[in-house]
Amino acid sequence: MAVKSLGNPYDGDVDLVHGAACECKACSAGHAHHHDTPRTDQLPSSTEAMMERAIESAVVRSVFGQNEFSRRSFAKMLGGTTLAGALASVFPIDKAKALLLDELGAPEKTKLNIGFVPITCATPIIMAQPMGFYQKHGLEADVIKTAGWAVARDKSLNGEYDASHMLTPMPLAMTLGAGSTAEPYIMPAVENINGQAIVLHNDHMDKRDPKQWKGFKFGVPFEYSMHNFLLRYYVAEHGLDPDQDIQIRVVPPPEMVANLRAGNLDGYLSPDPFNQRAVWEKIGFIHILTKDIWEGHPCCAFASSKAFAVELPNTYGALLKAIVDATQYAANPDNRVEIAEAISPANYLNQPVPVVQQVLTGRFADGLGNVLNVPDRIDFDPFPWHSMGVWILTQMKRWGYIEGDIDYKKVAEEVYLAADCAKVMKELGYEAPSTTYEKYTIMGKEFDPDKPDEYVGSFAIGRA
Repeated sequence: MAVKSLGNPYDGDVDLVHGAACECKACSAGHAHHHDTPRTDQLPSSTEAMMERAIESAVVRSVFGQNEFSRRSFAKMLGGTTLAGALASVFPIDKAKALLLDELGAPEKTKLNIGFVPITCATPIIMAQPMGFYQKHGLEADVIKTAGWAVARDKSLNGEYDASHMLTPMPLAMTLGAGSTAEPYIMPAVENINGQAIVLHNDHMDKRDPKQWKGFKFGVPFEYSMHNFLLRYYVAEHGLDPDQDIQIRVVPPPEMVANLRAGNLDGYLSPDPFNQRAVWEKIGFIHILTKDIWEGHPCCAFASSKAFAVELPNTYGALLKAIVDATQYAANPDNRVEIAEAISPANYLNQPVPVVQQVLTGRFADGLGNVLNVPDRIDFDPFPWHSMGVWILTQMKRWGYIEGDIDYKKVAEEVYLAADCAKVMKELGYEAPSTTYEKYTIMGKEFDPDKPDEYVGSFAIGRA
């Protein structure tokens, strides 16, 4: 279902049929249409709202005999509010919406392909298969190991994956068309918070001050990643320009250790278990955990196309329940040893169990002769804070990944479906936040989601 079909059907300025990329015969022949797509603030921000909008659209279209010109002309003449009231007086739209939502039941599709990149951030998506969370919610999911996020993105866009493990910036970038074709994506759940680190080669044990890193080559797993944005933030706060003073290369996570060993990288900001694996292999050491850059930062998430949620609402709902359920199970430290054993085999992470256990339990060797106990080295919290989305967008703007004016909150609220997650959390008996915005302190600097442009402009180093 195209996003333009989710525009406000009572608005005469919105074309529910034709868009800028329309390939119908009339448009292909060059006939004029007003290609007005709905504004971001008109788009539904939860799957229930999407379903309600779809019902409204179907009713309004049928009243006008599917004649888009008549609908738009009448709406402009009468006004959207008056049109809505007039239709409601002769057709019980609210009752129809309530009836449909009440009758949502068994998943329309039970056999699903879900992509994942083999890292501990994907723990809920991976463990949900061997530990039965998908089956519990009526699904038969095949979790498919994927080499990296460019592949995960492309397989999601071409429909090979029904849903996928993604990095939290990816659904924002995909929706905006940054780095790929623009396609509306949604992120109803975060998978993990914290869980990353900056690793340096053992040859650099005498270079713990980032000011000494000029000329270093660093790996990150993807451009649109928290890893890239946190590395940039960290070195810039120490006076280095990440685009001039160091090199940042995209390296798939499973290849990080090999590239460090070969000398192709001086270090990397990577997901685990590859930070711990570098220590295990005696090649590198953990310079800093990312939780010490930003405590509680998001990293990976569960995401799908908006069309998947609208066209298969029961399947989407069951899948979200399975993911949230698994995420909450992983959040309990008492379950981490069991989970490590479940996700370490070759078809999942393909890692030694002790390496994965060190990551998940937070008791680990740092490669500098210390054994540390950091229980929240990685943690799991499904709630997709809108303020996290706004922060990510500010960094995309800061470093030139997006240009022009952007309504940060509207984009974050369109993509990060906090309402869906909160509803599922409550249904499963978990407590959900009562708000979707909060302030953060990152390396001593406060981020206020109400002042994103001011925040972008406050940095001495950046491209904006």
